[in-house]
Amino acid sequence: MRQVYFIGAGPGDPELLTIKGRRLLDEADVIVYAGSLVNPALLPADEAEGKKRLYDSAGMTLEETSRILGEAASAGLLAVRLHSGDISFYSAITEQIAMLEKEGISCVVVPGVSSLGAGAAALGTELTIPEISQTVIVTRMAGRTPVPASESIAGLAAHKSTMVIFLSAAMIDGLVKELIKGGYPPETPAAIVERASWPGERVITGSLGEIASRAKEAGIQKTALIFVGGALSHGARLRRSKLYDGDFSHGFREQKRKE
Repeated sequence: MRQVYFIGAGPGDPELLTIKGRRLLDEADVIVYAGSLVNPALLPADEAEGKKRLYDSAGMTLEETSRILGEAASAGLLAVRLHSGDISFYSAITEQIAMLEKEGISCVVVPGVSSLGAGAAALGTELTIPEISQTVIVTRMAGRTPVPASESIAGLAAHKSTMVIFLSAAMIDGLVKELIKGGYPPETPAAIVERASWPGERVITGSLGEIASRAKEAGIQKTALIFVGGALSHGARLRRSKLYDGDFSHGFREQKRKE
């Protein structure tokens, strides 16, 4: 069967690659990887011995990556396309899969750990807190690639839920203006996590009104996630859920009344 595997590499830490992803990378004959984003420590060690063919896609076009993967699969080789993070977010796999399937090549997607989860872990927080925020909006600012008018930052900010903004650190001044315009007060907790889970990970916290200046002082312009919302507040950490509340019963525990 002519087949290509699309693998999410996780946020950067090699130990956050899934077991399935690790196995396929070790077994692969051909690997096309996003060299500008993927930690090189993820690549198989035996590449240096010439046992695998590795291609950095940073300077390639869709047609070039698809040709390499398609030719490998057609030759009966195990072909892998390695992307950063969880490839269900901003990975452009849809167009790649469509092109390969047009040539009769089937594609298997192996998800990875998202940088969203790694960023929240770096902050040591949940993104959903009872009675504070039960919704997480994942989005990005419009830049060279536009976004639908119905999904503007200001429009999404009107929900005042937790927001995680990708691919927008270089536009943080405009982002903050749109978030405040949409309804977030300037004192809303905010954070920036740069290179989540990498050795050089950095976390910047503060209010929404001051986070842009703090990011500039730190020199953060790319490879960073921006978190906004009440779930990041100190008060959210003191909030108790019903799940472990003794006065709350569920299918696995009877109510334990307080004396």
